[in-house]
Order: sequence, then structure tokens, then C-alpha cells
Amino acid sequence: MRGSCRPRNTRDRAVCMTNCPTLIVTVGLPARGKTYISKKLTRYLNWIGVPTKEFNVGQYRRECLKIYKSFEFFRPDNEEGLKIRRQCAMAALNDVRQYLSVEGGQVAVFDATNTTRERRGTIVKFAEQNGFKVFFVESVCEDPDVIAQNIVQVKLDSPDYIHCNTEEAIEDFMKRIKCYESSYQPLDEVLDRDLSYIKIMDVGRRYLVNRVLDHIQSRIVYYLMNIHITPRSIYLCRHGESDLNIKGRIGGDSGLSARGEEFAKRLRKFIQDQNIKDLKVWTSQMKRTIQTAECLGVPYEQWKSLNEIDAGVCEEMMYEEIQEHYPLEFALRDQDKYRYRYPKGESYEDLVQRLEPVIMELERQENILVVCHQAVMRCLLAYFLDKTADELPYLKCPLHTVLKLTPMAYGCKVESVYLGVDSVNTHRDRPEVGIPSSTQKCLSADDVDNLNPLQV
Repeated sequence: MRGSCRPRNTRDRAVCMTNCPTLIVTVGLPARGKTYISKKLTRYLNWIGVPTKEFNVGQYRRECLKIYKSFEFFRPDNEEGLKIRRQCAMAALNDVRQYLSVEGGQVAVFDATNTTRERRGTIVKFAEQNGFKVFFVESVCEDPDVIAQNIVQVKLDSPDYIHCNTEEAIEDFMKRIKCYESSYQPLDEVLDRDLSYIKIMDVGRRYLVNRVLDHIQSRIVYYLMNIHITPRSIYLCRHGESDLNIKGRIGGDSGLSARGEEFAKRLRKFIQDQNIKDLKVWTSQMKRTIQTAECLGVPYEQWKSLNEIDAGVCEEMMYEEIQEHYPLEFALRDQDKYRYRYPKGESYEDLVQRLEPVIMELERQENILVVCHQAVMRCLLAYFLDKTADELPYLKCPLHTVLKLTPMAYGCKVESVYLGVDSVNTHRDRPEVGIPSSTQKCLSADDVDNLNPLQV
């Protein structure tokens, strides 16, 4: 349950309850990775179940101006430019208010430079008037190589420079940065001691954290202290086909089939051919992933957190048997597959919470191969590809296929590699909305009325 905001006796402030919405505000010069941080943070918070939305003020400016001419627009003495930028910031804040106060959002990320103490003061006042907590995220970077890399990777693809060649775009953007430098007022340990913030220096070499007030802010800090920008690849695959896969039974802890063993051998050759530097290998603690990793001939680490979703009383059953013996459970799962929890087992929502430490550690690592299970792989894939809770349980993760994920500036490149070994298809498509008539016959009228959004 989210906290609400009640008017105070004063006219312009609202009481900020313990669990009231949070406004995350980025701070920093252009090309310091603010949008990269905003997008990753938004993706992470949504994945763990915190409704979050990003508001990029630069996008508001592009929608307002349509055509970008040059850095002159950002000059501190350009009164017309200042007016437009101020209007765009207020338009974004109005949308923040709508999202947090009306649409049920819990966190909004206000992505802009916010380089002056005056602008940040305006945002703090706005938050106080609406009963929001404010947490600032400042990115400070003086490394010219990192700045140049960011400009080339991200800014040159911006709509602002669609009609410019590379040299012209870089020159203009460097001049745009100069326009901000003269008025930039970084967060200060003394002057801003009452604000809640994290200052990230030189893409994570050092951090300064000040006045963390609640659980959400502590999770934000923990997450931001784990991410890095080192180029790397993450390889995800399921175990080789298992004996229970062939029988069409879910869960269990069976070993590999003959085809599953062949996949493990081909996986070894695939990994060798990739010539991956300092590759780490993770598995679950279940036989089928361990047997798959054993064939690789390299050290591997077992994680209990990577074990397959616990199907409870339905372990080692076929879907047809579940439908016959537990028709209500079968119908409930089709109604809301993400939140449905097997009796004495887990839901996908539970699995996401179990996998959060894995995601944190994945963010810290460089090249890694994770040999896991269908439901686990769906959860991990949903994080990297920014999929919703509704999409997550239906992501296709076939056996004997490796997914190579390469994190990019604002997303993730995915390559799917089938290793040429036949297997059963364990994917079950999204069912039609509604309850099959055969199931309805087994339910009372009250049961049918309460199927959605009941969670077992």
C-alpha cells in the first residue's frame, strides 16, 4: 500500500508520508551518462515491481522545437532558449505530477542537467507542494576518454544531429557542454547537506552518499553502486534437454537425456570458438544444469537462487494432469501467470525477488555464461530487455539455444544461436482470456466470480 499525502495547515506544502512517491532527479553536465543511469534505474525498479517512469526533458525540448540548429540555443545569454528550456522542464514536471499523483506511479525519474542550485530548488519546492520525496543522482566525470566515448556512442545518434556529419556534430556538442560549464553548481557537501543524494564520480570509481531516507532510496544507491560500463557479453542458456522434459513433466530434478548430453558437448565447442576472455560460468544447484556445465571443462559456480521455479504440489506433473486434478489452479494460472503461486510453491513474482541478488552480481561481472532454467531465464531476460510483468512469463527461451546479450548505451543487443540439437518444445503460448467451460463445471459460481484477481 502506498502512502498518501495530506494537506498541512500551510498553503503550499503536503505531508510526505513514509511510503509516498519518490522523484529521482539527475544532475550533471551533458555526456556524463545521466540518461544511461535514468534508463537502467527505471528498468531495474520496474523489474522488481516498483512502478517507475522516466521523463527526459531533452525529449520535451525536441518535441517543442522540432528542428535543432546549433549550440547557440544553450548559450546562457540566450533569453529565448532559456525560456523554452524552462517551459519544457515545467511541462515534464506537470507530467511527473500526473504520473505520481493520479496514475499510480511510485517513482518518477526526472532526467535533465539540473546544473544550478536555483533549478534544483525549484524542483524541491515542487516536490514539497505535492508530497513527493526527492533523491538526486549526480554524475561527475572529468575523464576525456569516457566523455568522448559517450558522445560518439549516444549523442551522434540523437535527432539533433541527424543532418550533420560526425565532425560537425562532435564540435557542436562540445560547445554545448561549454554553455553549461560556466553555470554548473555541483552538489556540495556543506551547502546541500539537507538533500538526499548520491554523487557518482568517474563512472563508479568513487561515490558520495548523503542522507538516504528510506528503503527505496537505499535500493537505488545499492543498485547504482553495482553497475558499470565495461564492455562485456552475457550468455544465457537453459540446461540440455532432461528426461522429464521428454516426458512433458514440469520441475523435478532429473538428469540429461541423450540429446541433452549432445547439446552440452556442442555448448563446449561454441564457448571455445567464442574465445571469451575471463569467462565465468554459473549454474543452479539442479542436476541438469550441473551436468551441462560439467561438459564445458571449466570451473563453474552453483547458485541456489538460479534453481527453477518451485511448482509445489504440481512438481513432476504434466499440464494435462494439473488441469485434471487441480482445475481451479490451472485456471488461476492462466488468468495471471506472473502473480499466480503454485500451492506450496512459487510464482514468477516470487522468482524475480529471489533473482535480485543474481541481477546485482551480473551487473558487477564482465563476461559470463549462466546455465539455468526456463522460468529463471525468462526473468533474467525480462530484466535486460525491459519486458513487463505481463510479457515475462511468455518469453520464448527454447532448449539448446544460447542467447548472447551485449549491453549497449540505452539497451541490450540480443543474438540467438541455435546449436543444432533437436529437443522437445516446452513453451506454452498465452491462453485465450477466460476460463474453459470444462473448468467452469468444476467451480462454484462464487469461485468463478472471484477468479480474477485472486492469488493462491
